Amino acid sequence: MKKIGSCLVVLGVFILAGCSKSEPDVLVSPSQHLQVKVFVTGQNTLAYSVERGSQPVILESVLGLQLAAADFTQGVAIESRSSIVSVADDYTMRVGKKSKISYKANEQTFVVSNAQQQKLQIIFRVSNDGLAFRYAVKDPAIAQKQFVKETTSFNVAATAKAWLQPMAVAQTGWSNTNPSYEEHYQSAVSVGTESTLKQGWVFPALFNAADHWLAISETGMDGTWHGSHLQLGEKPGEYTIAPPQTPEVFISGSGEKGALLANTSGTFESPWRIIALGSLAQLMESTLGTDLAAPAIQVDAHFIKPGHSSWSWAILKDDFTTFDVQKKFIDYAADMHWDYTLIDADWDKKIGYEKLQELVDYAAEKNIGVLVWYNSSGDWNETPYSPKSQLITHEQRVAEFSRLQKIGVKGVKIDFFGGDGQSFMQYYIDILQDAAAHHLSVNFHGATLPRGWQRTYPNLMTMESIKGFEFTTFSQADQDPVAAHVVTALFARNLFDPMDYTPMAFGDIPNIKRVTENSFELAESVLMISGIQHFAEIPEGMATAPEYVKDFLRELPREWDDVKFIDGYPGKFVVLARKAGDAWYIAGINAEAENKILNFDLNFAGDKSGILITSGDTERSFVQQEINSKTPQTITLRPSAGFVMVLK
Repeated sequence: MKKIGSCLVVLGVFILAGCSKSEPDVLVSPSQHLQVKVFVTGQNTLAYSVERGSQPVILESVLGLQLAAADFTQGVAIESRSSIVSVADDYTMRVGKKSKISYKANEQTFVVSNAQQQKLQIIFRVSNDGLAFRYAVKDPAIAQKQFVKETTSFNVAATAKAWLQPMAVAQTGWSNTNPSYEEHYQSAVSVGTESTLKQGWVFPALFNAADHWLAISETGMDGTWHGSHLQLGEKPGEYTIAPPQTPEVFISGSGEKGALLANTSGTFESPWRIIALGSLAQLMESTLGTDLAAPAIQVDAHFIKPGHSSWSWAILKDDFTTFDVQKKFIDYAADMHWDYTLIDADWDKKIGYEKLQELVDYAAEKNIGVLVWYNSSGDWNETPYSPKSQLITHEQRVAEFSRLQKIGVKGVKIDFFGGDGQSFMQYYIDILQDAAAHHLSVNFHGATLPRGWQRTYPNLMTMESIKGFEFTTFSQADQDPVAAHVVTALFARNLFDPMDYTPMAFGDIPNIKRVTENSFELAESVLMISGIQHFAEIPEGMATAPEYVKDFLRELPREWDDVKFIDGYPGKFVVLARKAGDAWYIAGINAEAENKILNFDLNFAGDKSGILITSGDTERSFVQQEINSKTPQTITLRPSAGFVMVLK
């Protein structure tokens, strides 16, 4: 629960004088290592800056919000500020890098007035691993609060480097399914580099400025606001908040277009703009993306079960969504001691509801849950797959989810959303709430970024929002850069939110030359966070793996209690340790073109022994050896190779 108590230090009031720059208000983290300054500029606009260890990281950057009936982007003054209060929030997560999380921050609220004496609140929080701020308009004199623009900016040093995923152009791509956060990253580019698609960049955005690493994103989406992304600002290292593109709106069954931007007559509250900030280790261990998300809704949690799933479509594609093949994949899941089988698109036509009931009953005998696919879309794209247009309204969802619940289906994978407009954000939340009421877990594909929803809606197991494994089966051009793409995604896309990349293949991919070694593929099972991990490998490919590899996958934890960053660099290599109970699982992958020699100790695990699995003499082979936590490790990884360890 949240506890707020007064901090011992209350900042003094400053005097705003004419058009001269004000003395800044200063808000520090509990450790006093991060310092945020909030002030009015000489041009009477609102700004902030951030220092870490007395070194500037976020240079003077803009704050501001414009509504149709109120402008807080110019001619403003800080009318008042609250006392600084300490915020403490202890919560648990079923899906994430840690199970028990303790968030502590210092908070201050600024009341900003414009020339018309209209009021805007800006709430700042500073924790040891970063900062967050949000806008709130509660002024009753502003009856209708219609969003026009947000002038928030993030100004980093012009010498910084960035790891960014381009925002796609709306209504492009296969069957007009963009944007769905499925582009290759631009890695280690100079800040100020133009996006390849000219539409800016999606969250999270990762930056390195000297000794400082920062990740910019947003969280706390309640359906009343649109999703945002970044675009280039006017200064060399400046990025600004950008709204969704015009076509990114939900279209009802009657053809009516939903809202693109936030608009309400009630309290107007933006999502939190978050900046995780620190060393690379602090970033990789941060939970800021869920710390600022709303607490979990009231839900009967007994049906929420993170796990592992078999899945035929990743490699076999459309023609194998048949009764006999899905029955085989249920047997496969049972043999691997997994939890689910996912039945993909067109199951309603190729299998049908009656035969689905047979599969669900058969799976239940083997303690396997069945998940089924749905097409979210109405008329906003041209996708042909079904079931389609059956989830558009609340009444449709209740009817369909009730039917699935009666059959015994455990969850739904819902695909082909249409963007980040406010009406789409509300659509996601409506689905999550209706699914929870019918005890269904949810996996969104062709979708936006989760933005902390997995905390607020515990039945949200995972979301794609990444150029995942399936793309590497479509073309060699997507397969060839996969190692660097995966390593970058672990530092950016998968930093805060679950990612349904659907990892792992040991066998052949039809018409594709796989470039990763089997040890790389195995390591993904530990490195990637997803509430339900949908493994791409089929029974024939799994049959080529040694029994000890199968046993590793059979015993792999479904939930993680803690994380430790050991070593790595975005796009090059990564080594992470994850804890489950008393056991530590350590994994690493090399995305560089040369052998990588890794040296690290395992003292953090305590006095434990276990195994190391890595590549054998060939790319497709494995080798296993015994290890213990008291012996320092030296591991040499070939390009696109990896390893896993277990210490118990």
